Amino acid sequence: MVLLVVLSFNRPGHPHYFTAKIERGAIRDVVEATGTISAVVTVQVGSQVSGTIAKLNADFNSLVHKGDLVAIIDPALFRGALLQATADLENAKANLVAAEANLEKARAGLVQTKADYERTVGLARSGIASPQQLDQAKANHDSASATVGAAAASVTQARAQESQKAAAVSVAQTNLNYTLIRSPIDGTVVARNVDVGQTVAASLQAPTIFTIAQDLTKMQVHAKTDESDVGSIQPGRPVAFKVDAFPKETFQGLVSQVRMNATVVQNVVTYDTIVDFDNRDRKLFPGMTAYATIPIATVENTLKIPNAALRYKPPLTVEEVRGLYRKYDIDAGPAQGAPQAAPMAQETTGGSRPSDGASHRPSRMEPLGATAVVWRVQSKGALEPVQVGLGITDHSFTELTAIVRGQLQEGDEIITGSVGGGTPSGPALPGGVRR
Repeated sequence: MVLLVVLSFNRPGHPHYFTAKIERGAIRDVVEATGTISAVVTVQVGSQVSGTIAKLNADFNSLVHKGDLVAIIDPALFRGALLQATADLENAKANLVAAEANLEKARAGLVQTKADYERTVGLARSGIASPQQLDQAKANHDSASATVGAAAASVTQARAQESQKAAAVSVAQTNLNYTLIRSPIDGTVVARNVDVGQTVAASLQAPTIFTIAQDLTKMQVHAKTDESDVGSIQPGRPVAFKVDAFPKETFQGLVSQVRMNATVVQNVVTYDTIVDFDNRDRKLFPGMTAYATIPIATVENTLKIPNAALRYKPPLTVEEVRGLYRKYDIDAGPAQGAPQAAPMAQETTGGSRPSDGASHRPSRMEPLGATAVVWRVQSKGALEPVQVGLGITDHSFTELTAIVRGQLQEGDEIITGSVGGGTPSGPALPGGVRR
């Protein structure tokens, strides 16, 4: 509750202060983020061949199993291509047989010419055959040998053509098989992008026909978290989130990872925090917007200070503020009200330490991480600065971990703003109007 304390109301020039009490309660430091619900595994089923959709065996929300036939592309052209490739293969096989027969014929001719040449050599030695007959026999032998080599090369070429035509048959058969589109996983069809009779073209990239989510009973939230928050988020932290479809329900999940792939939009850097959760009743659908709350630290039954009091600066000159700091033995190094490093602090009363997955906090007798100066009004209207140790914050209240300099306890009132006595100081009320 905020109280208005009016001091020296009849004397112009004195400020009117807004105050708030030091309360006891719980403070929960959380990270809030907005994300999108998606399935853990989502597969886009496309077509590797171009053609006209002849039949669709699945639709939106259809349950499919791995290997199920979900769509058929008109196979007429691909069957024709397969028949043509098969005929070419048979022709290549026939050419191979003919080439092998020619090789055998050439080898037989080589045997005949070799025998003739050897007989002519013997007759020439006896003086019966003339040198001309010997040269003719040698030329016939050499020609038959060359014919055998050419026939062997023709056989090799025919075999290569047969292999080429066999590969063409395999490609045509594969393209024909691709006209039958089957589900690669067990899941639910969440999107259908084509209709019967529509032509799909796979010349540049495979067109998407279906989008299948593998298991909608286990899903994820891809939450966009600011770069200033990712250092506090660790895997295993519990997460609570809501969706617009069920505004009165809160769903629970766990952080599985913070992905290092940054997204930059207008110089704002965010990272995807992945939250796993069970969706056994299938109430949540892919694509829903989730509003996630990730608890970072929690303290119960502790003293807490309104953040407005930490931001308050009194309408005093710098010399007056430094004089009050010296009077109450407060370090005047940092700017008034700004958090600063703290010395050993005295223990405050009550309050439990962080729980519910909170990160480690310093004990009350350890050096605190930061301090600030808050202001209170004494009975005679004088201002008194009090240096306090700060803990976690929920952006409305901050944990009071210790009283470094001065006196402060539960129920005491501290200044959150002022009007009069110079320029109004402190936070404005809603609508930009100061009381």
